[in-house]
Amino acid sequence: MNVLLIYPEFPDTFWSFKHALRFIRKKASSPPLGLLTVASMLPPEWPRRLVDVNTRKLASDDLTWADCAFISAMTVQRTSARQIIACCNEAGLLVVAGGPLFTTEHESFTGIDHFVLNEAELTLPPFLDDLQKGQAKQIYTTAEFADVRQTPLPQWELADLGSYATMEVQYSRGCPFSCDFCNVTALFGHRPRTKNASQVIAELDSLYRLGWRSSVFFVDDNLIGNQKHLKTELLPALIEWRRDKIGATFSTEVSINLADDPELLRLMVEAGFGAVFVGIETPDEASLAECSKKQNLKRDLIEDVKRIQRAGLEVQGGFIIGFDHDTASTFQRLVEFIQRSGIVTAMVGLLQAPHGTRLYERLMKAGRLREAMSGDNADGTTNIIPMMDPELLARGYRKVLQRLYAPEAYYQRVKTFLREYRPPRIKVPRNIRYVWENLLAFVRSVFRLGILGKERVQYWKLFVWTLFRRPRSFPLAIRFLIYGYHFRKVTELRVP
Repeated sequence: MNVLLIYPEFPDTFWSFKHALRFIRKKASSPPLGLLTVASMLPPEWPRRLVDVNTRKLASDDLTWADCAFISAMTVQRTSARQIIACCNEAGLLVVAGGPLFTTEHESFTGIDHFVLNEAELTLPPFLDDLQKGQAKQIYTTAEFADVRQTPLPQWELADLGSYATMEVQYSRGCPFSCDFCNVTALFGHRPRTKNASQVIAELDSLYRLGWRSSVFFVDDNLIGNQKHLKTELLPALIEWRRDKIGATFSTEVSINLADDPELLRLMVEAGFGAVFVGIETPDEASLAECSKKQNLKRDLIEDVKRIQRAGLEVQGGFIIGFDHDTASTFQRLVEFIQRSGIVTAMVGLLQAPHGTRLYERLMKAGRLREAMSGDNADGTTNIIPMMDPELLARGYRKVLQRLYAPEAYYQRVKTFLREYRPPRIKVPRNIRYVWENLLAFVRSVFRLGILGKERVQYWKLFVWTLFRRPRSFPLAIRFLIYGYHFRKVTELRVP
């Protein structure tokens, strides 16, 4: 059976980095890790082909070649997924769907022959067994969680690695915290399940053998959820692995309590981590308590952020507006908090209630839910009927984004960060291709931002300031300038 693995298109969102990717001539941020892992679980005799619609179009030749289409998607890819399903139906293909989008809302989809939901390590084998017997059911689901120590290596060779800016690996699933609005625990549970360090090293080795010499994102929802295993197994293994590897750097997602552990901070930096995304959500204690973000309560959040920055890690922050306790003063307080913190990459979204979360159940009982959420964290929409006047909420949200990503405020935030940031002294030699790509990106930034851009005055001020005050951070500053261009474009296009 010829299997076509299809990944739908991402719209132009905060995290798509589409406008920034043009500076380095890449087509997408990262390949579909889930589909590449599923590919390794299929019968070895089945030919398979990956079509990531973010890097190339789904061609008629693909549909003619295939007998079956496997589609995986996240909520934000819903529109593209429907279009792809229609194409596969028209071509007469057997359609199999899985991943977060279908796990949470498969009832709303037609044209799909089989749903393989939840974690594929548990639901894919019985589906394949039934399919080969000619008695496959429509839905395969489970309430149990997989042993990720049995997860196979992704089939990276199916992807055109040169089309992507970064690669992805996964060390753990699950999170020990219980944030009201987060569906991670609904999908993956509270007890973090970890792979063996040897598995992660094998995945990195496979990427390295294929020529990858750049950044890798650990897609864990909270990498430090199991600190014991992380500190004693994975981080020492990564430190050893990187000793003779060119260009390997990492980023991931963590909780704010990383700031409490100097040893963990040191190990992460030594292991090659350069950036961490932290769900800060809001500086307001009442709103943090409302959403059960207990790990963020009773802390000096700005000092926590700066402690992480001083250790040698960039903090990227997630923020939310629209809690029941938010008021008209929330918008300005949030802007001031982000500016003072020096969080350059600050994603601010309206509160959403994903299906399966405690927030969803609570608001559904209260009659405060409307159409399905878009899945886009920063498009100015919400599936919640807010306590605040909707017009005030929408207007305040737009002003927050406009203020944060106006050139003057954004460039000032870069300076604030660079004053705190202490670049690690651990050096890994860069490969020639990486240096060349970044040199071209720098030249394009000079032309597009420094000469043609509306922010050219701020561009050159920061350029000169960094060159003389923080020369070791100059490449990082240029990356921020390019990111800022993307964030402003998204703000202008999605939240006018």
